[in-house]
Amino acid sequence: MAKQRYNINCGTQTPWLDDPSSCGFTGLETGPANEHVKTVFKSPELSDAKWLFPSAPYNPVTCNKGRVMPSWFDVPELPFKAGSRIDEASILEAVKNVHAIIDEEIARGTRPENVFICGLSQGGALTLASALLYPKTLGGGAVLSGWVPFTSSIINQFPEEAKKTPILWSHGTDDELVLFEAGQAALPFLEQAGVTCEFKAYPGLAHWMSNKELQYIESWIKSRMQSSSSSS
Repeated sequence: MAKQRYNINCGTQTPWLDDPSSCGFTGLETGPANEHVKTVFKSPELSDAKWLFPSAPYNPVTCNKGRVMPSWFDVPELPFKAGSRIDEASILEAVKNVHAIIDEEIARGTRPENVFICGLSQGGALTLASALLYPKTLGGGAVLSGWVPFTSSIINQFPEEAKKTPILWSHGTDDELVLFEAGQAALPFLEQAGVTCEFKAYPGLAHWMSNKELQYIESWIKSRMQSSSSSS
């Protein structure tokens, strides 16, 4: 029996951190965190996975005094709290870029249910938006230290198939850039939208990712892959 082809499509980390080398799930195509992610995901089931680390375009970022830098969309303010301002128009433009990447992989023969989107911080927010606005059910979306990038008024734009895409939300309780409360605010939003979300809190974790967190994401992806295989 031929092996299934699985895509792990990683979004972009917020590029505003002081240390430019701290780029996990980043828009940079190479970097220590990118390599770290791939070394943590060691399961044989993922040996044939195709990893994508798409590059964010250069855009002015309001919270960084309008400086032009790699950023999928504009962020008006940081730290991000529950109820912080958002730029929904630029987020929707960024979603088009991610959807184009997914469309290309599906056109190459990957089944939608075998596509997983993952992202940290800004990439987490974009992961959520991209998964919930895609016209098909994907394997899943893993949000690490992200936030809900739009208001509840957009819920009626979510395709019914997209609402079936499961979301895994991981957030550190000591996150100083995207506050834990911003992550918690996702739960009532997703419940209202009719989207299944598993929320994992990581005590003491700041605005980054831990091996424990990545290992759980790996097991979550594997369980989704097995579920997809058994239902096909």
